[in-house]
Amino acid sequence: MSSPLADFLRHLASEKRYSPHTCDNYRRDLTRLAHWLAGEGRRTWRELDNHELRRYVAGLSREGLSGRSIARHLSAIRRFYQFLVRERQASDNPALGLRAPKSGRRLPKVADVDQLAQLLDAPPDDPLEVRDLAMFELMYSSGLRLSELAGLDRSSVDLAGAEVRVLGKGDKERLLPVGRKALAALTAWLAVRAALAPESEPALFVNRQGQRLSRRSVQARLARWGRLKGADQRLHPHLLRHSFASHLLESSGDLRAVQELLGHADIATTQVYTHLDFQHLARVYDESHPRARRSRYAKRKNP
Repeated sequence: MSSPLADFLRHLASEKRYSPHTCDNYRRDLTRLAHWLAGEGRRTWRELDNHELRRYVAGLSREGLSGRSIARHLSAIRRFYQFLVRERQASDNPALGLRAPKSGRRLPKVADVDQLAQLLDAPPDDPLEVRDLAMFELMYSSGLRLSELAGLDRSSVDLAGAEVRVLGKGDKERLLPVGRKALAALTAWLAVRAALAPESEPALFVNRQGQRLSRRSVQARLARWGRLKGADQRLHPHLLRHSFASHLLESSGDLRAVQELLGHADIATTQVYTHLDFQHLARVYDESHPRARRSRYAKRKNP
């Protein structure tokens, strides 16, 4: 079964121009299905039908996979079989009409504003920490995804215009504002970057060898920063992005603007942040709505 899968992955990379990360996700999910089919005594992809695929999905659920992870599996299988049917290597698509079990939507974790400010105000101790601070300030300032940050070039940042140009999902480009603290941190980093990277290296953030910093390295350095600077929770790139969205929405109340800044295609994806600050909204309601407010006399009488 390896040959059709290899053909499909080449199709995704060359024709669809999917990122290596996305292709790896497809490879991992479809390889898992291939191993399961082999365990069931099946030798070709043609032998998978809707009934057996339902058994496979039920097994994933018993193993503890969330509904969201199973939905991703099914999406990969559905896309793969569309390719197989087109190439006449399968007669039908067994994943059509099959849905993943529902699971509760987890709210993203958000860092406290004051603690995040304390962590980002901690002074760097060496050139690599100068780089790290610039990365973390930029992620929190502009709500960047990990992949967007790692893909930045020096030409992506306009310090004079206080903006950064990023390439998001689906190769969609967006222009984002950069805050004062992030601009200062970037300026400090660019002053020491020349000692690490040759002029020919386009990457904005580089490692000790002067090469583009990998996403895994960004994750590791952020976790390290949190440990060294006294964070009371594990720091990771998504935490900074979620904190950016939640803090901005709390201050502005402009959901559509937050959607544009995050690069969400569907505003429903952004609406998850409206659930994070319900207590704040409830307090505003109690203090503002004429039918919710209690008089000062009533508050003193019934504290």
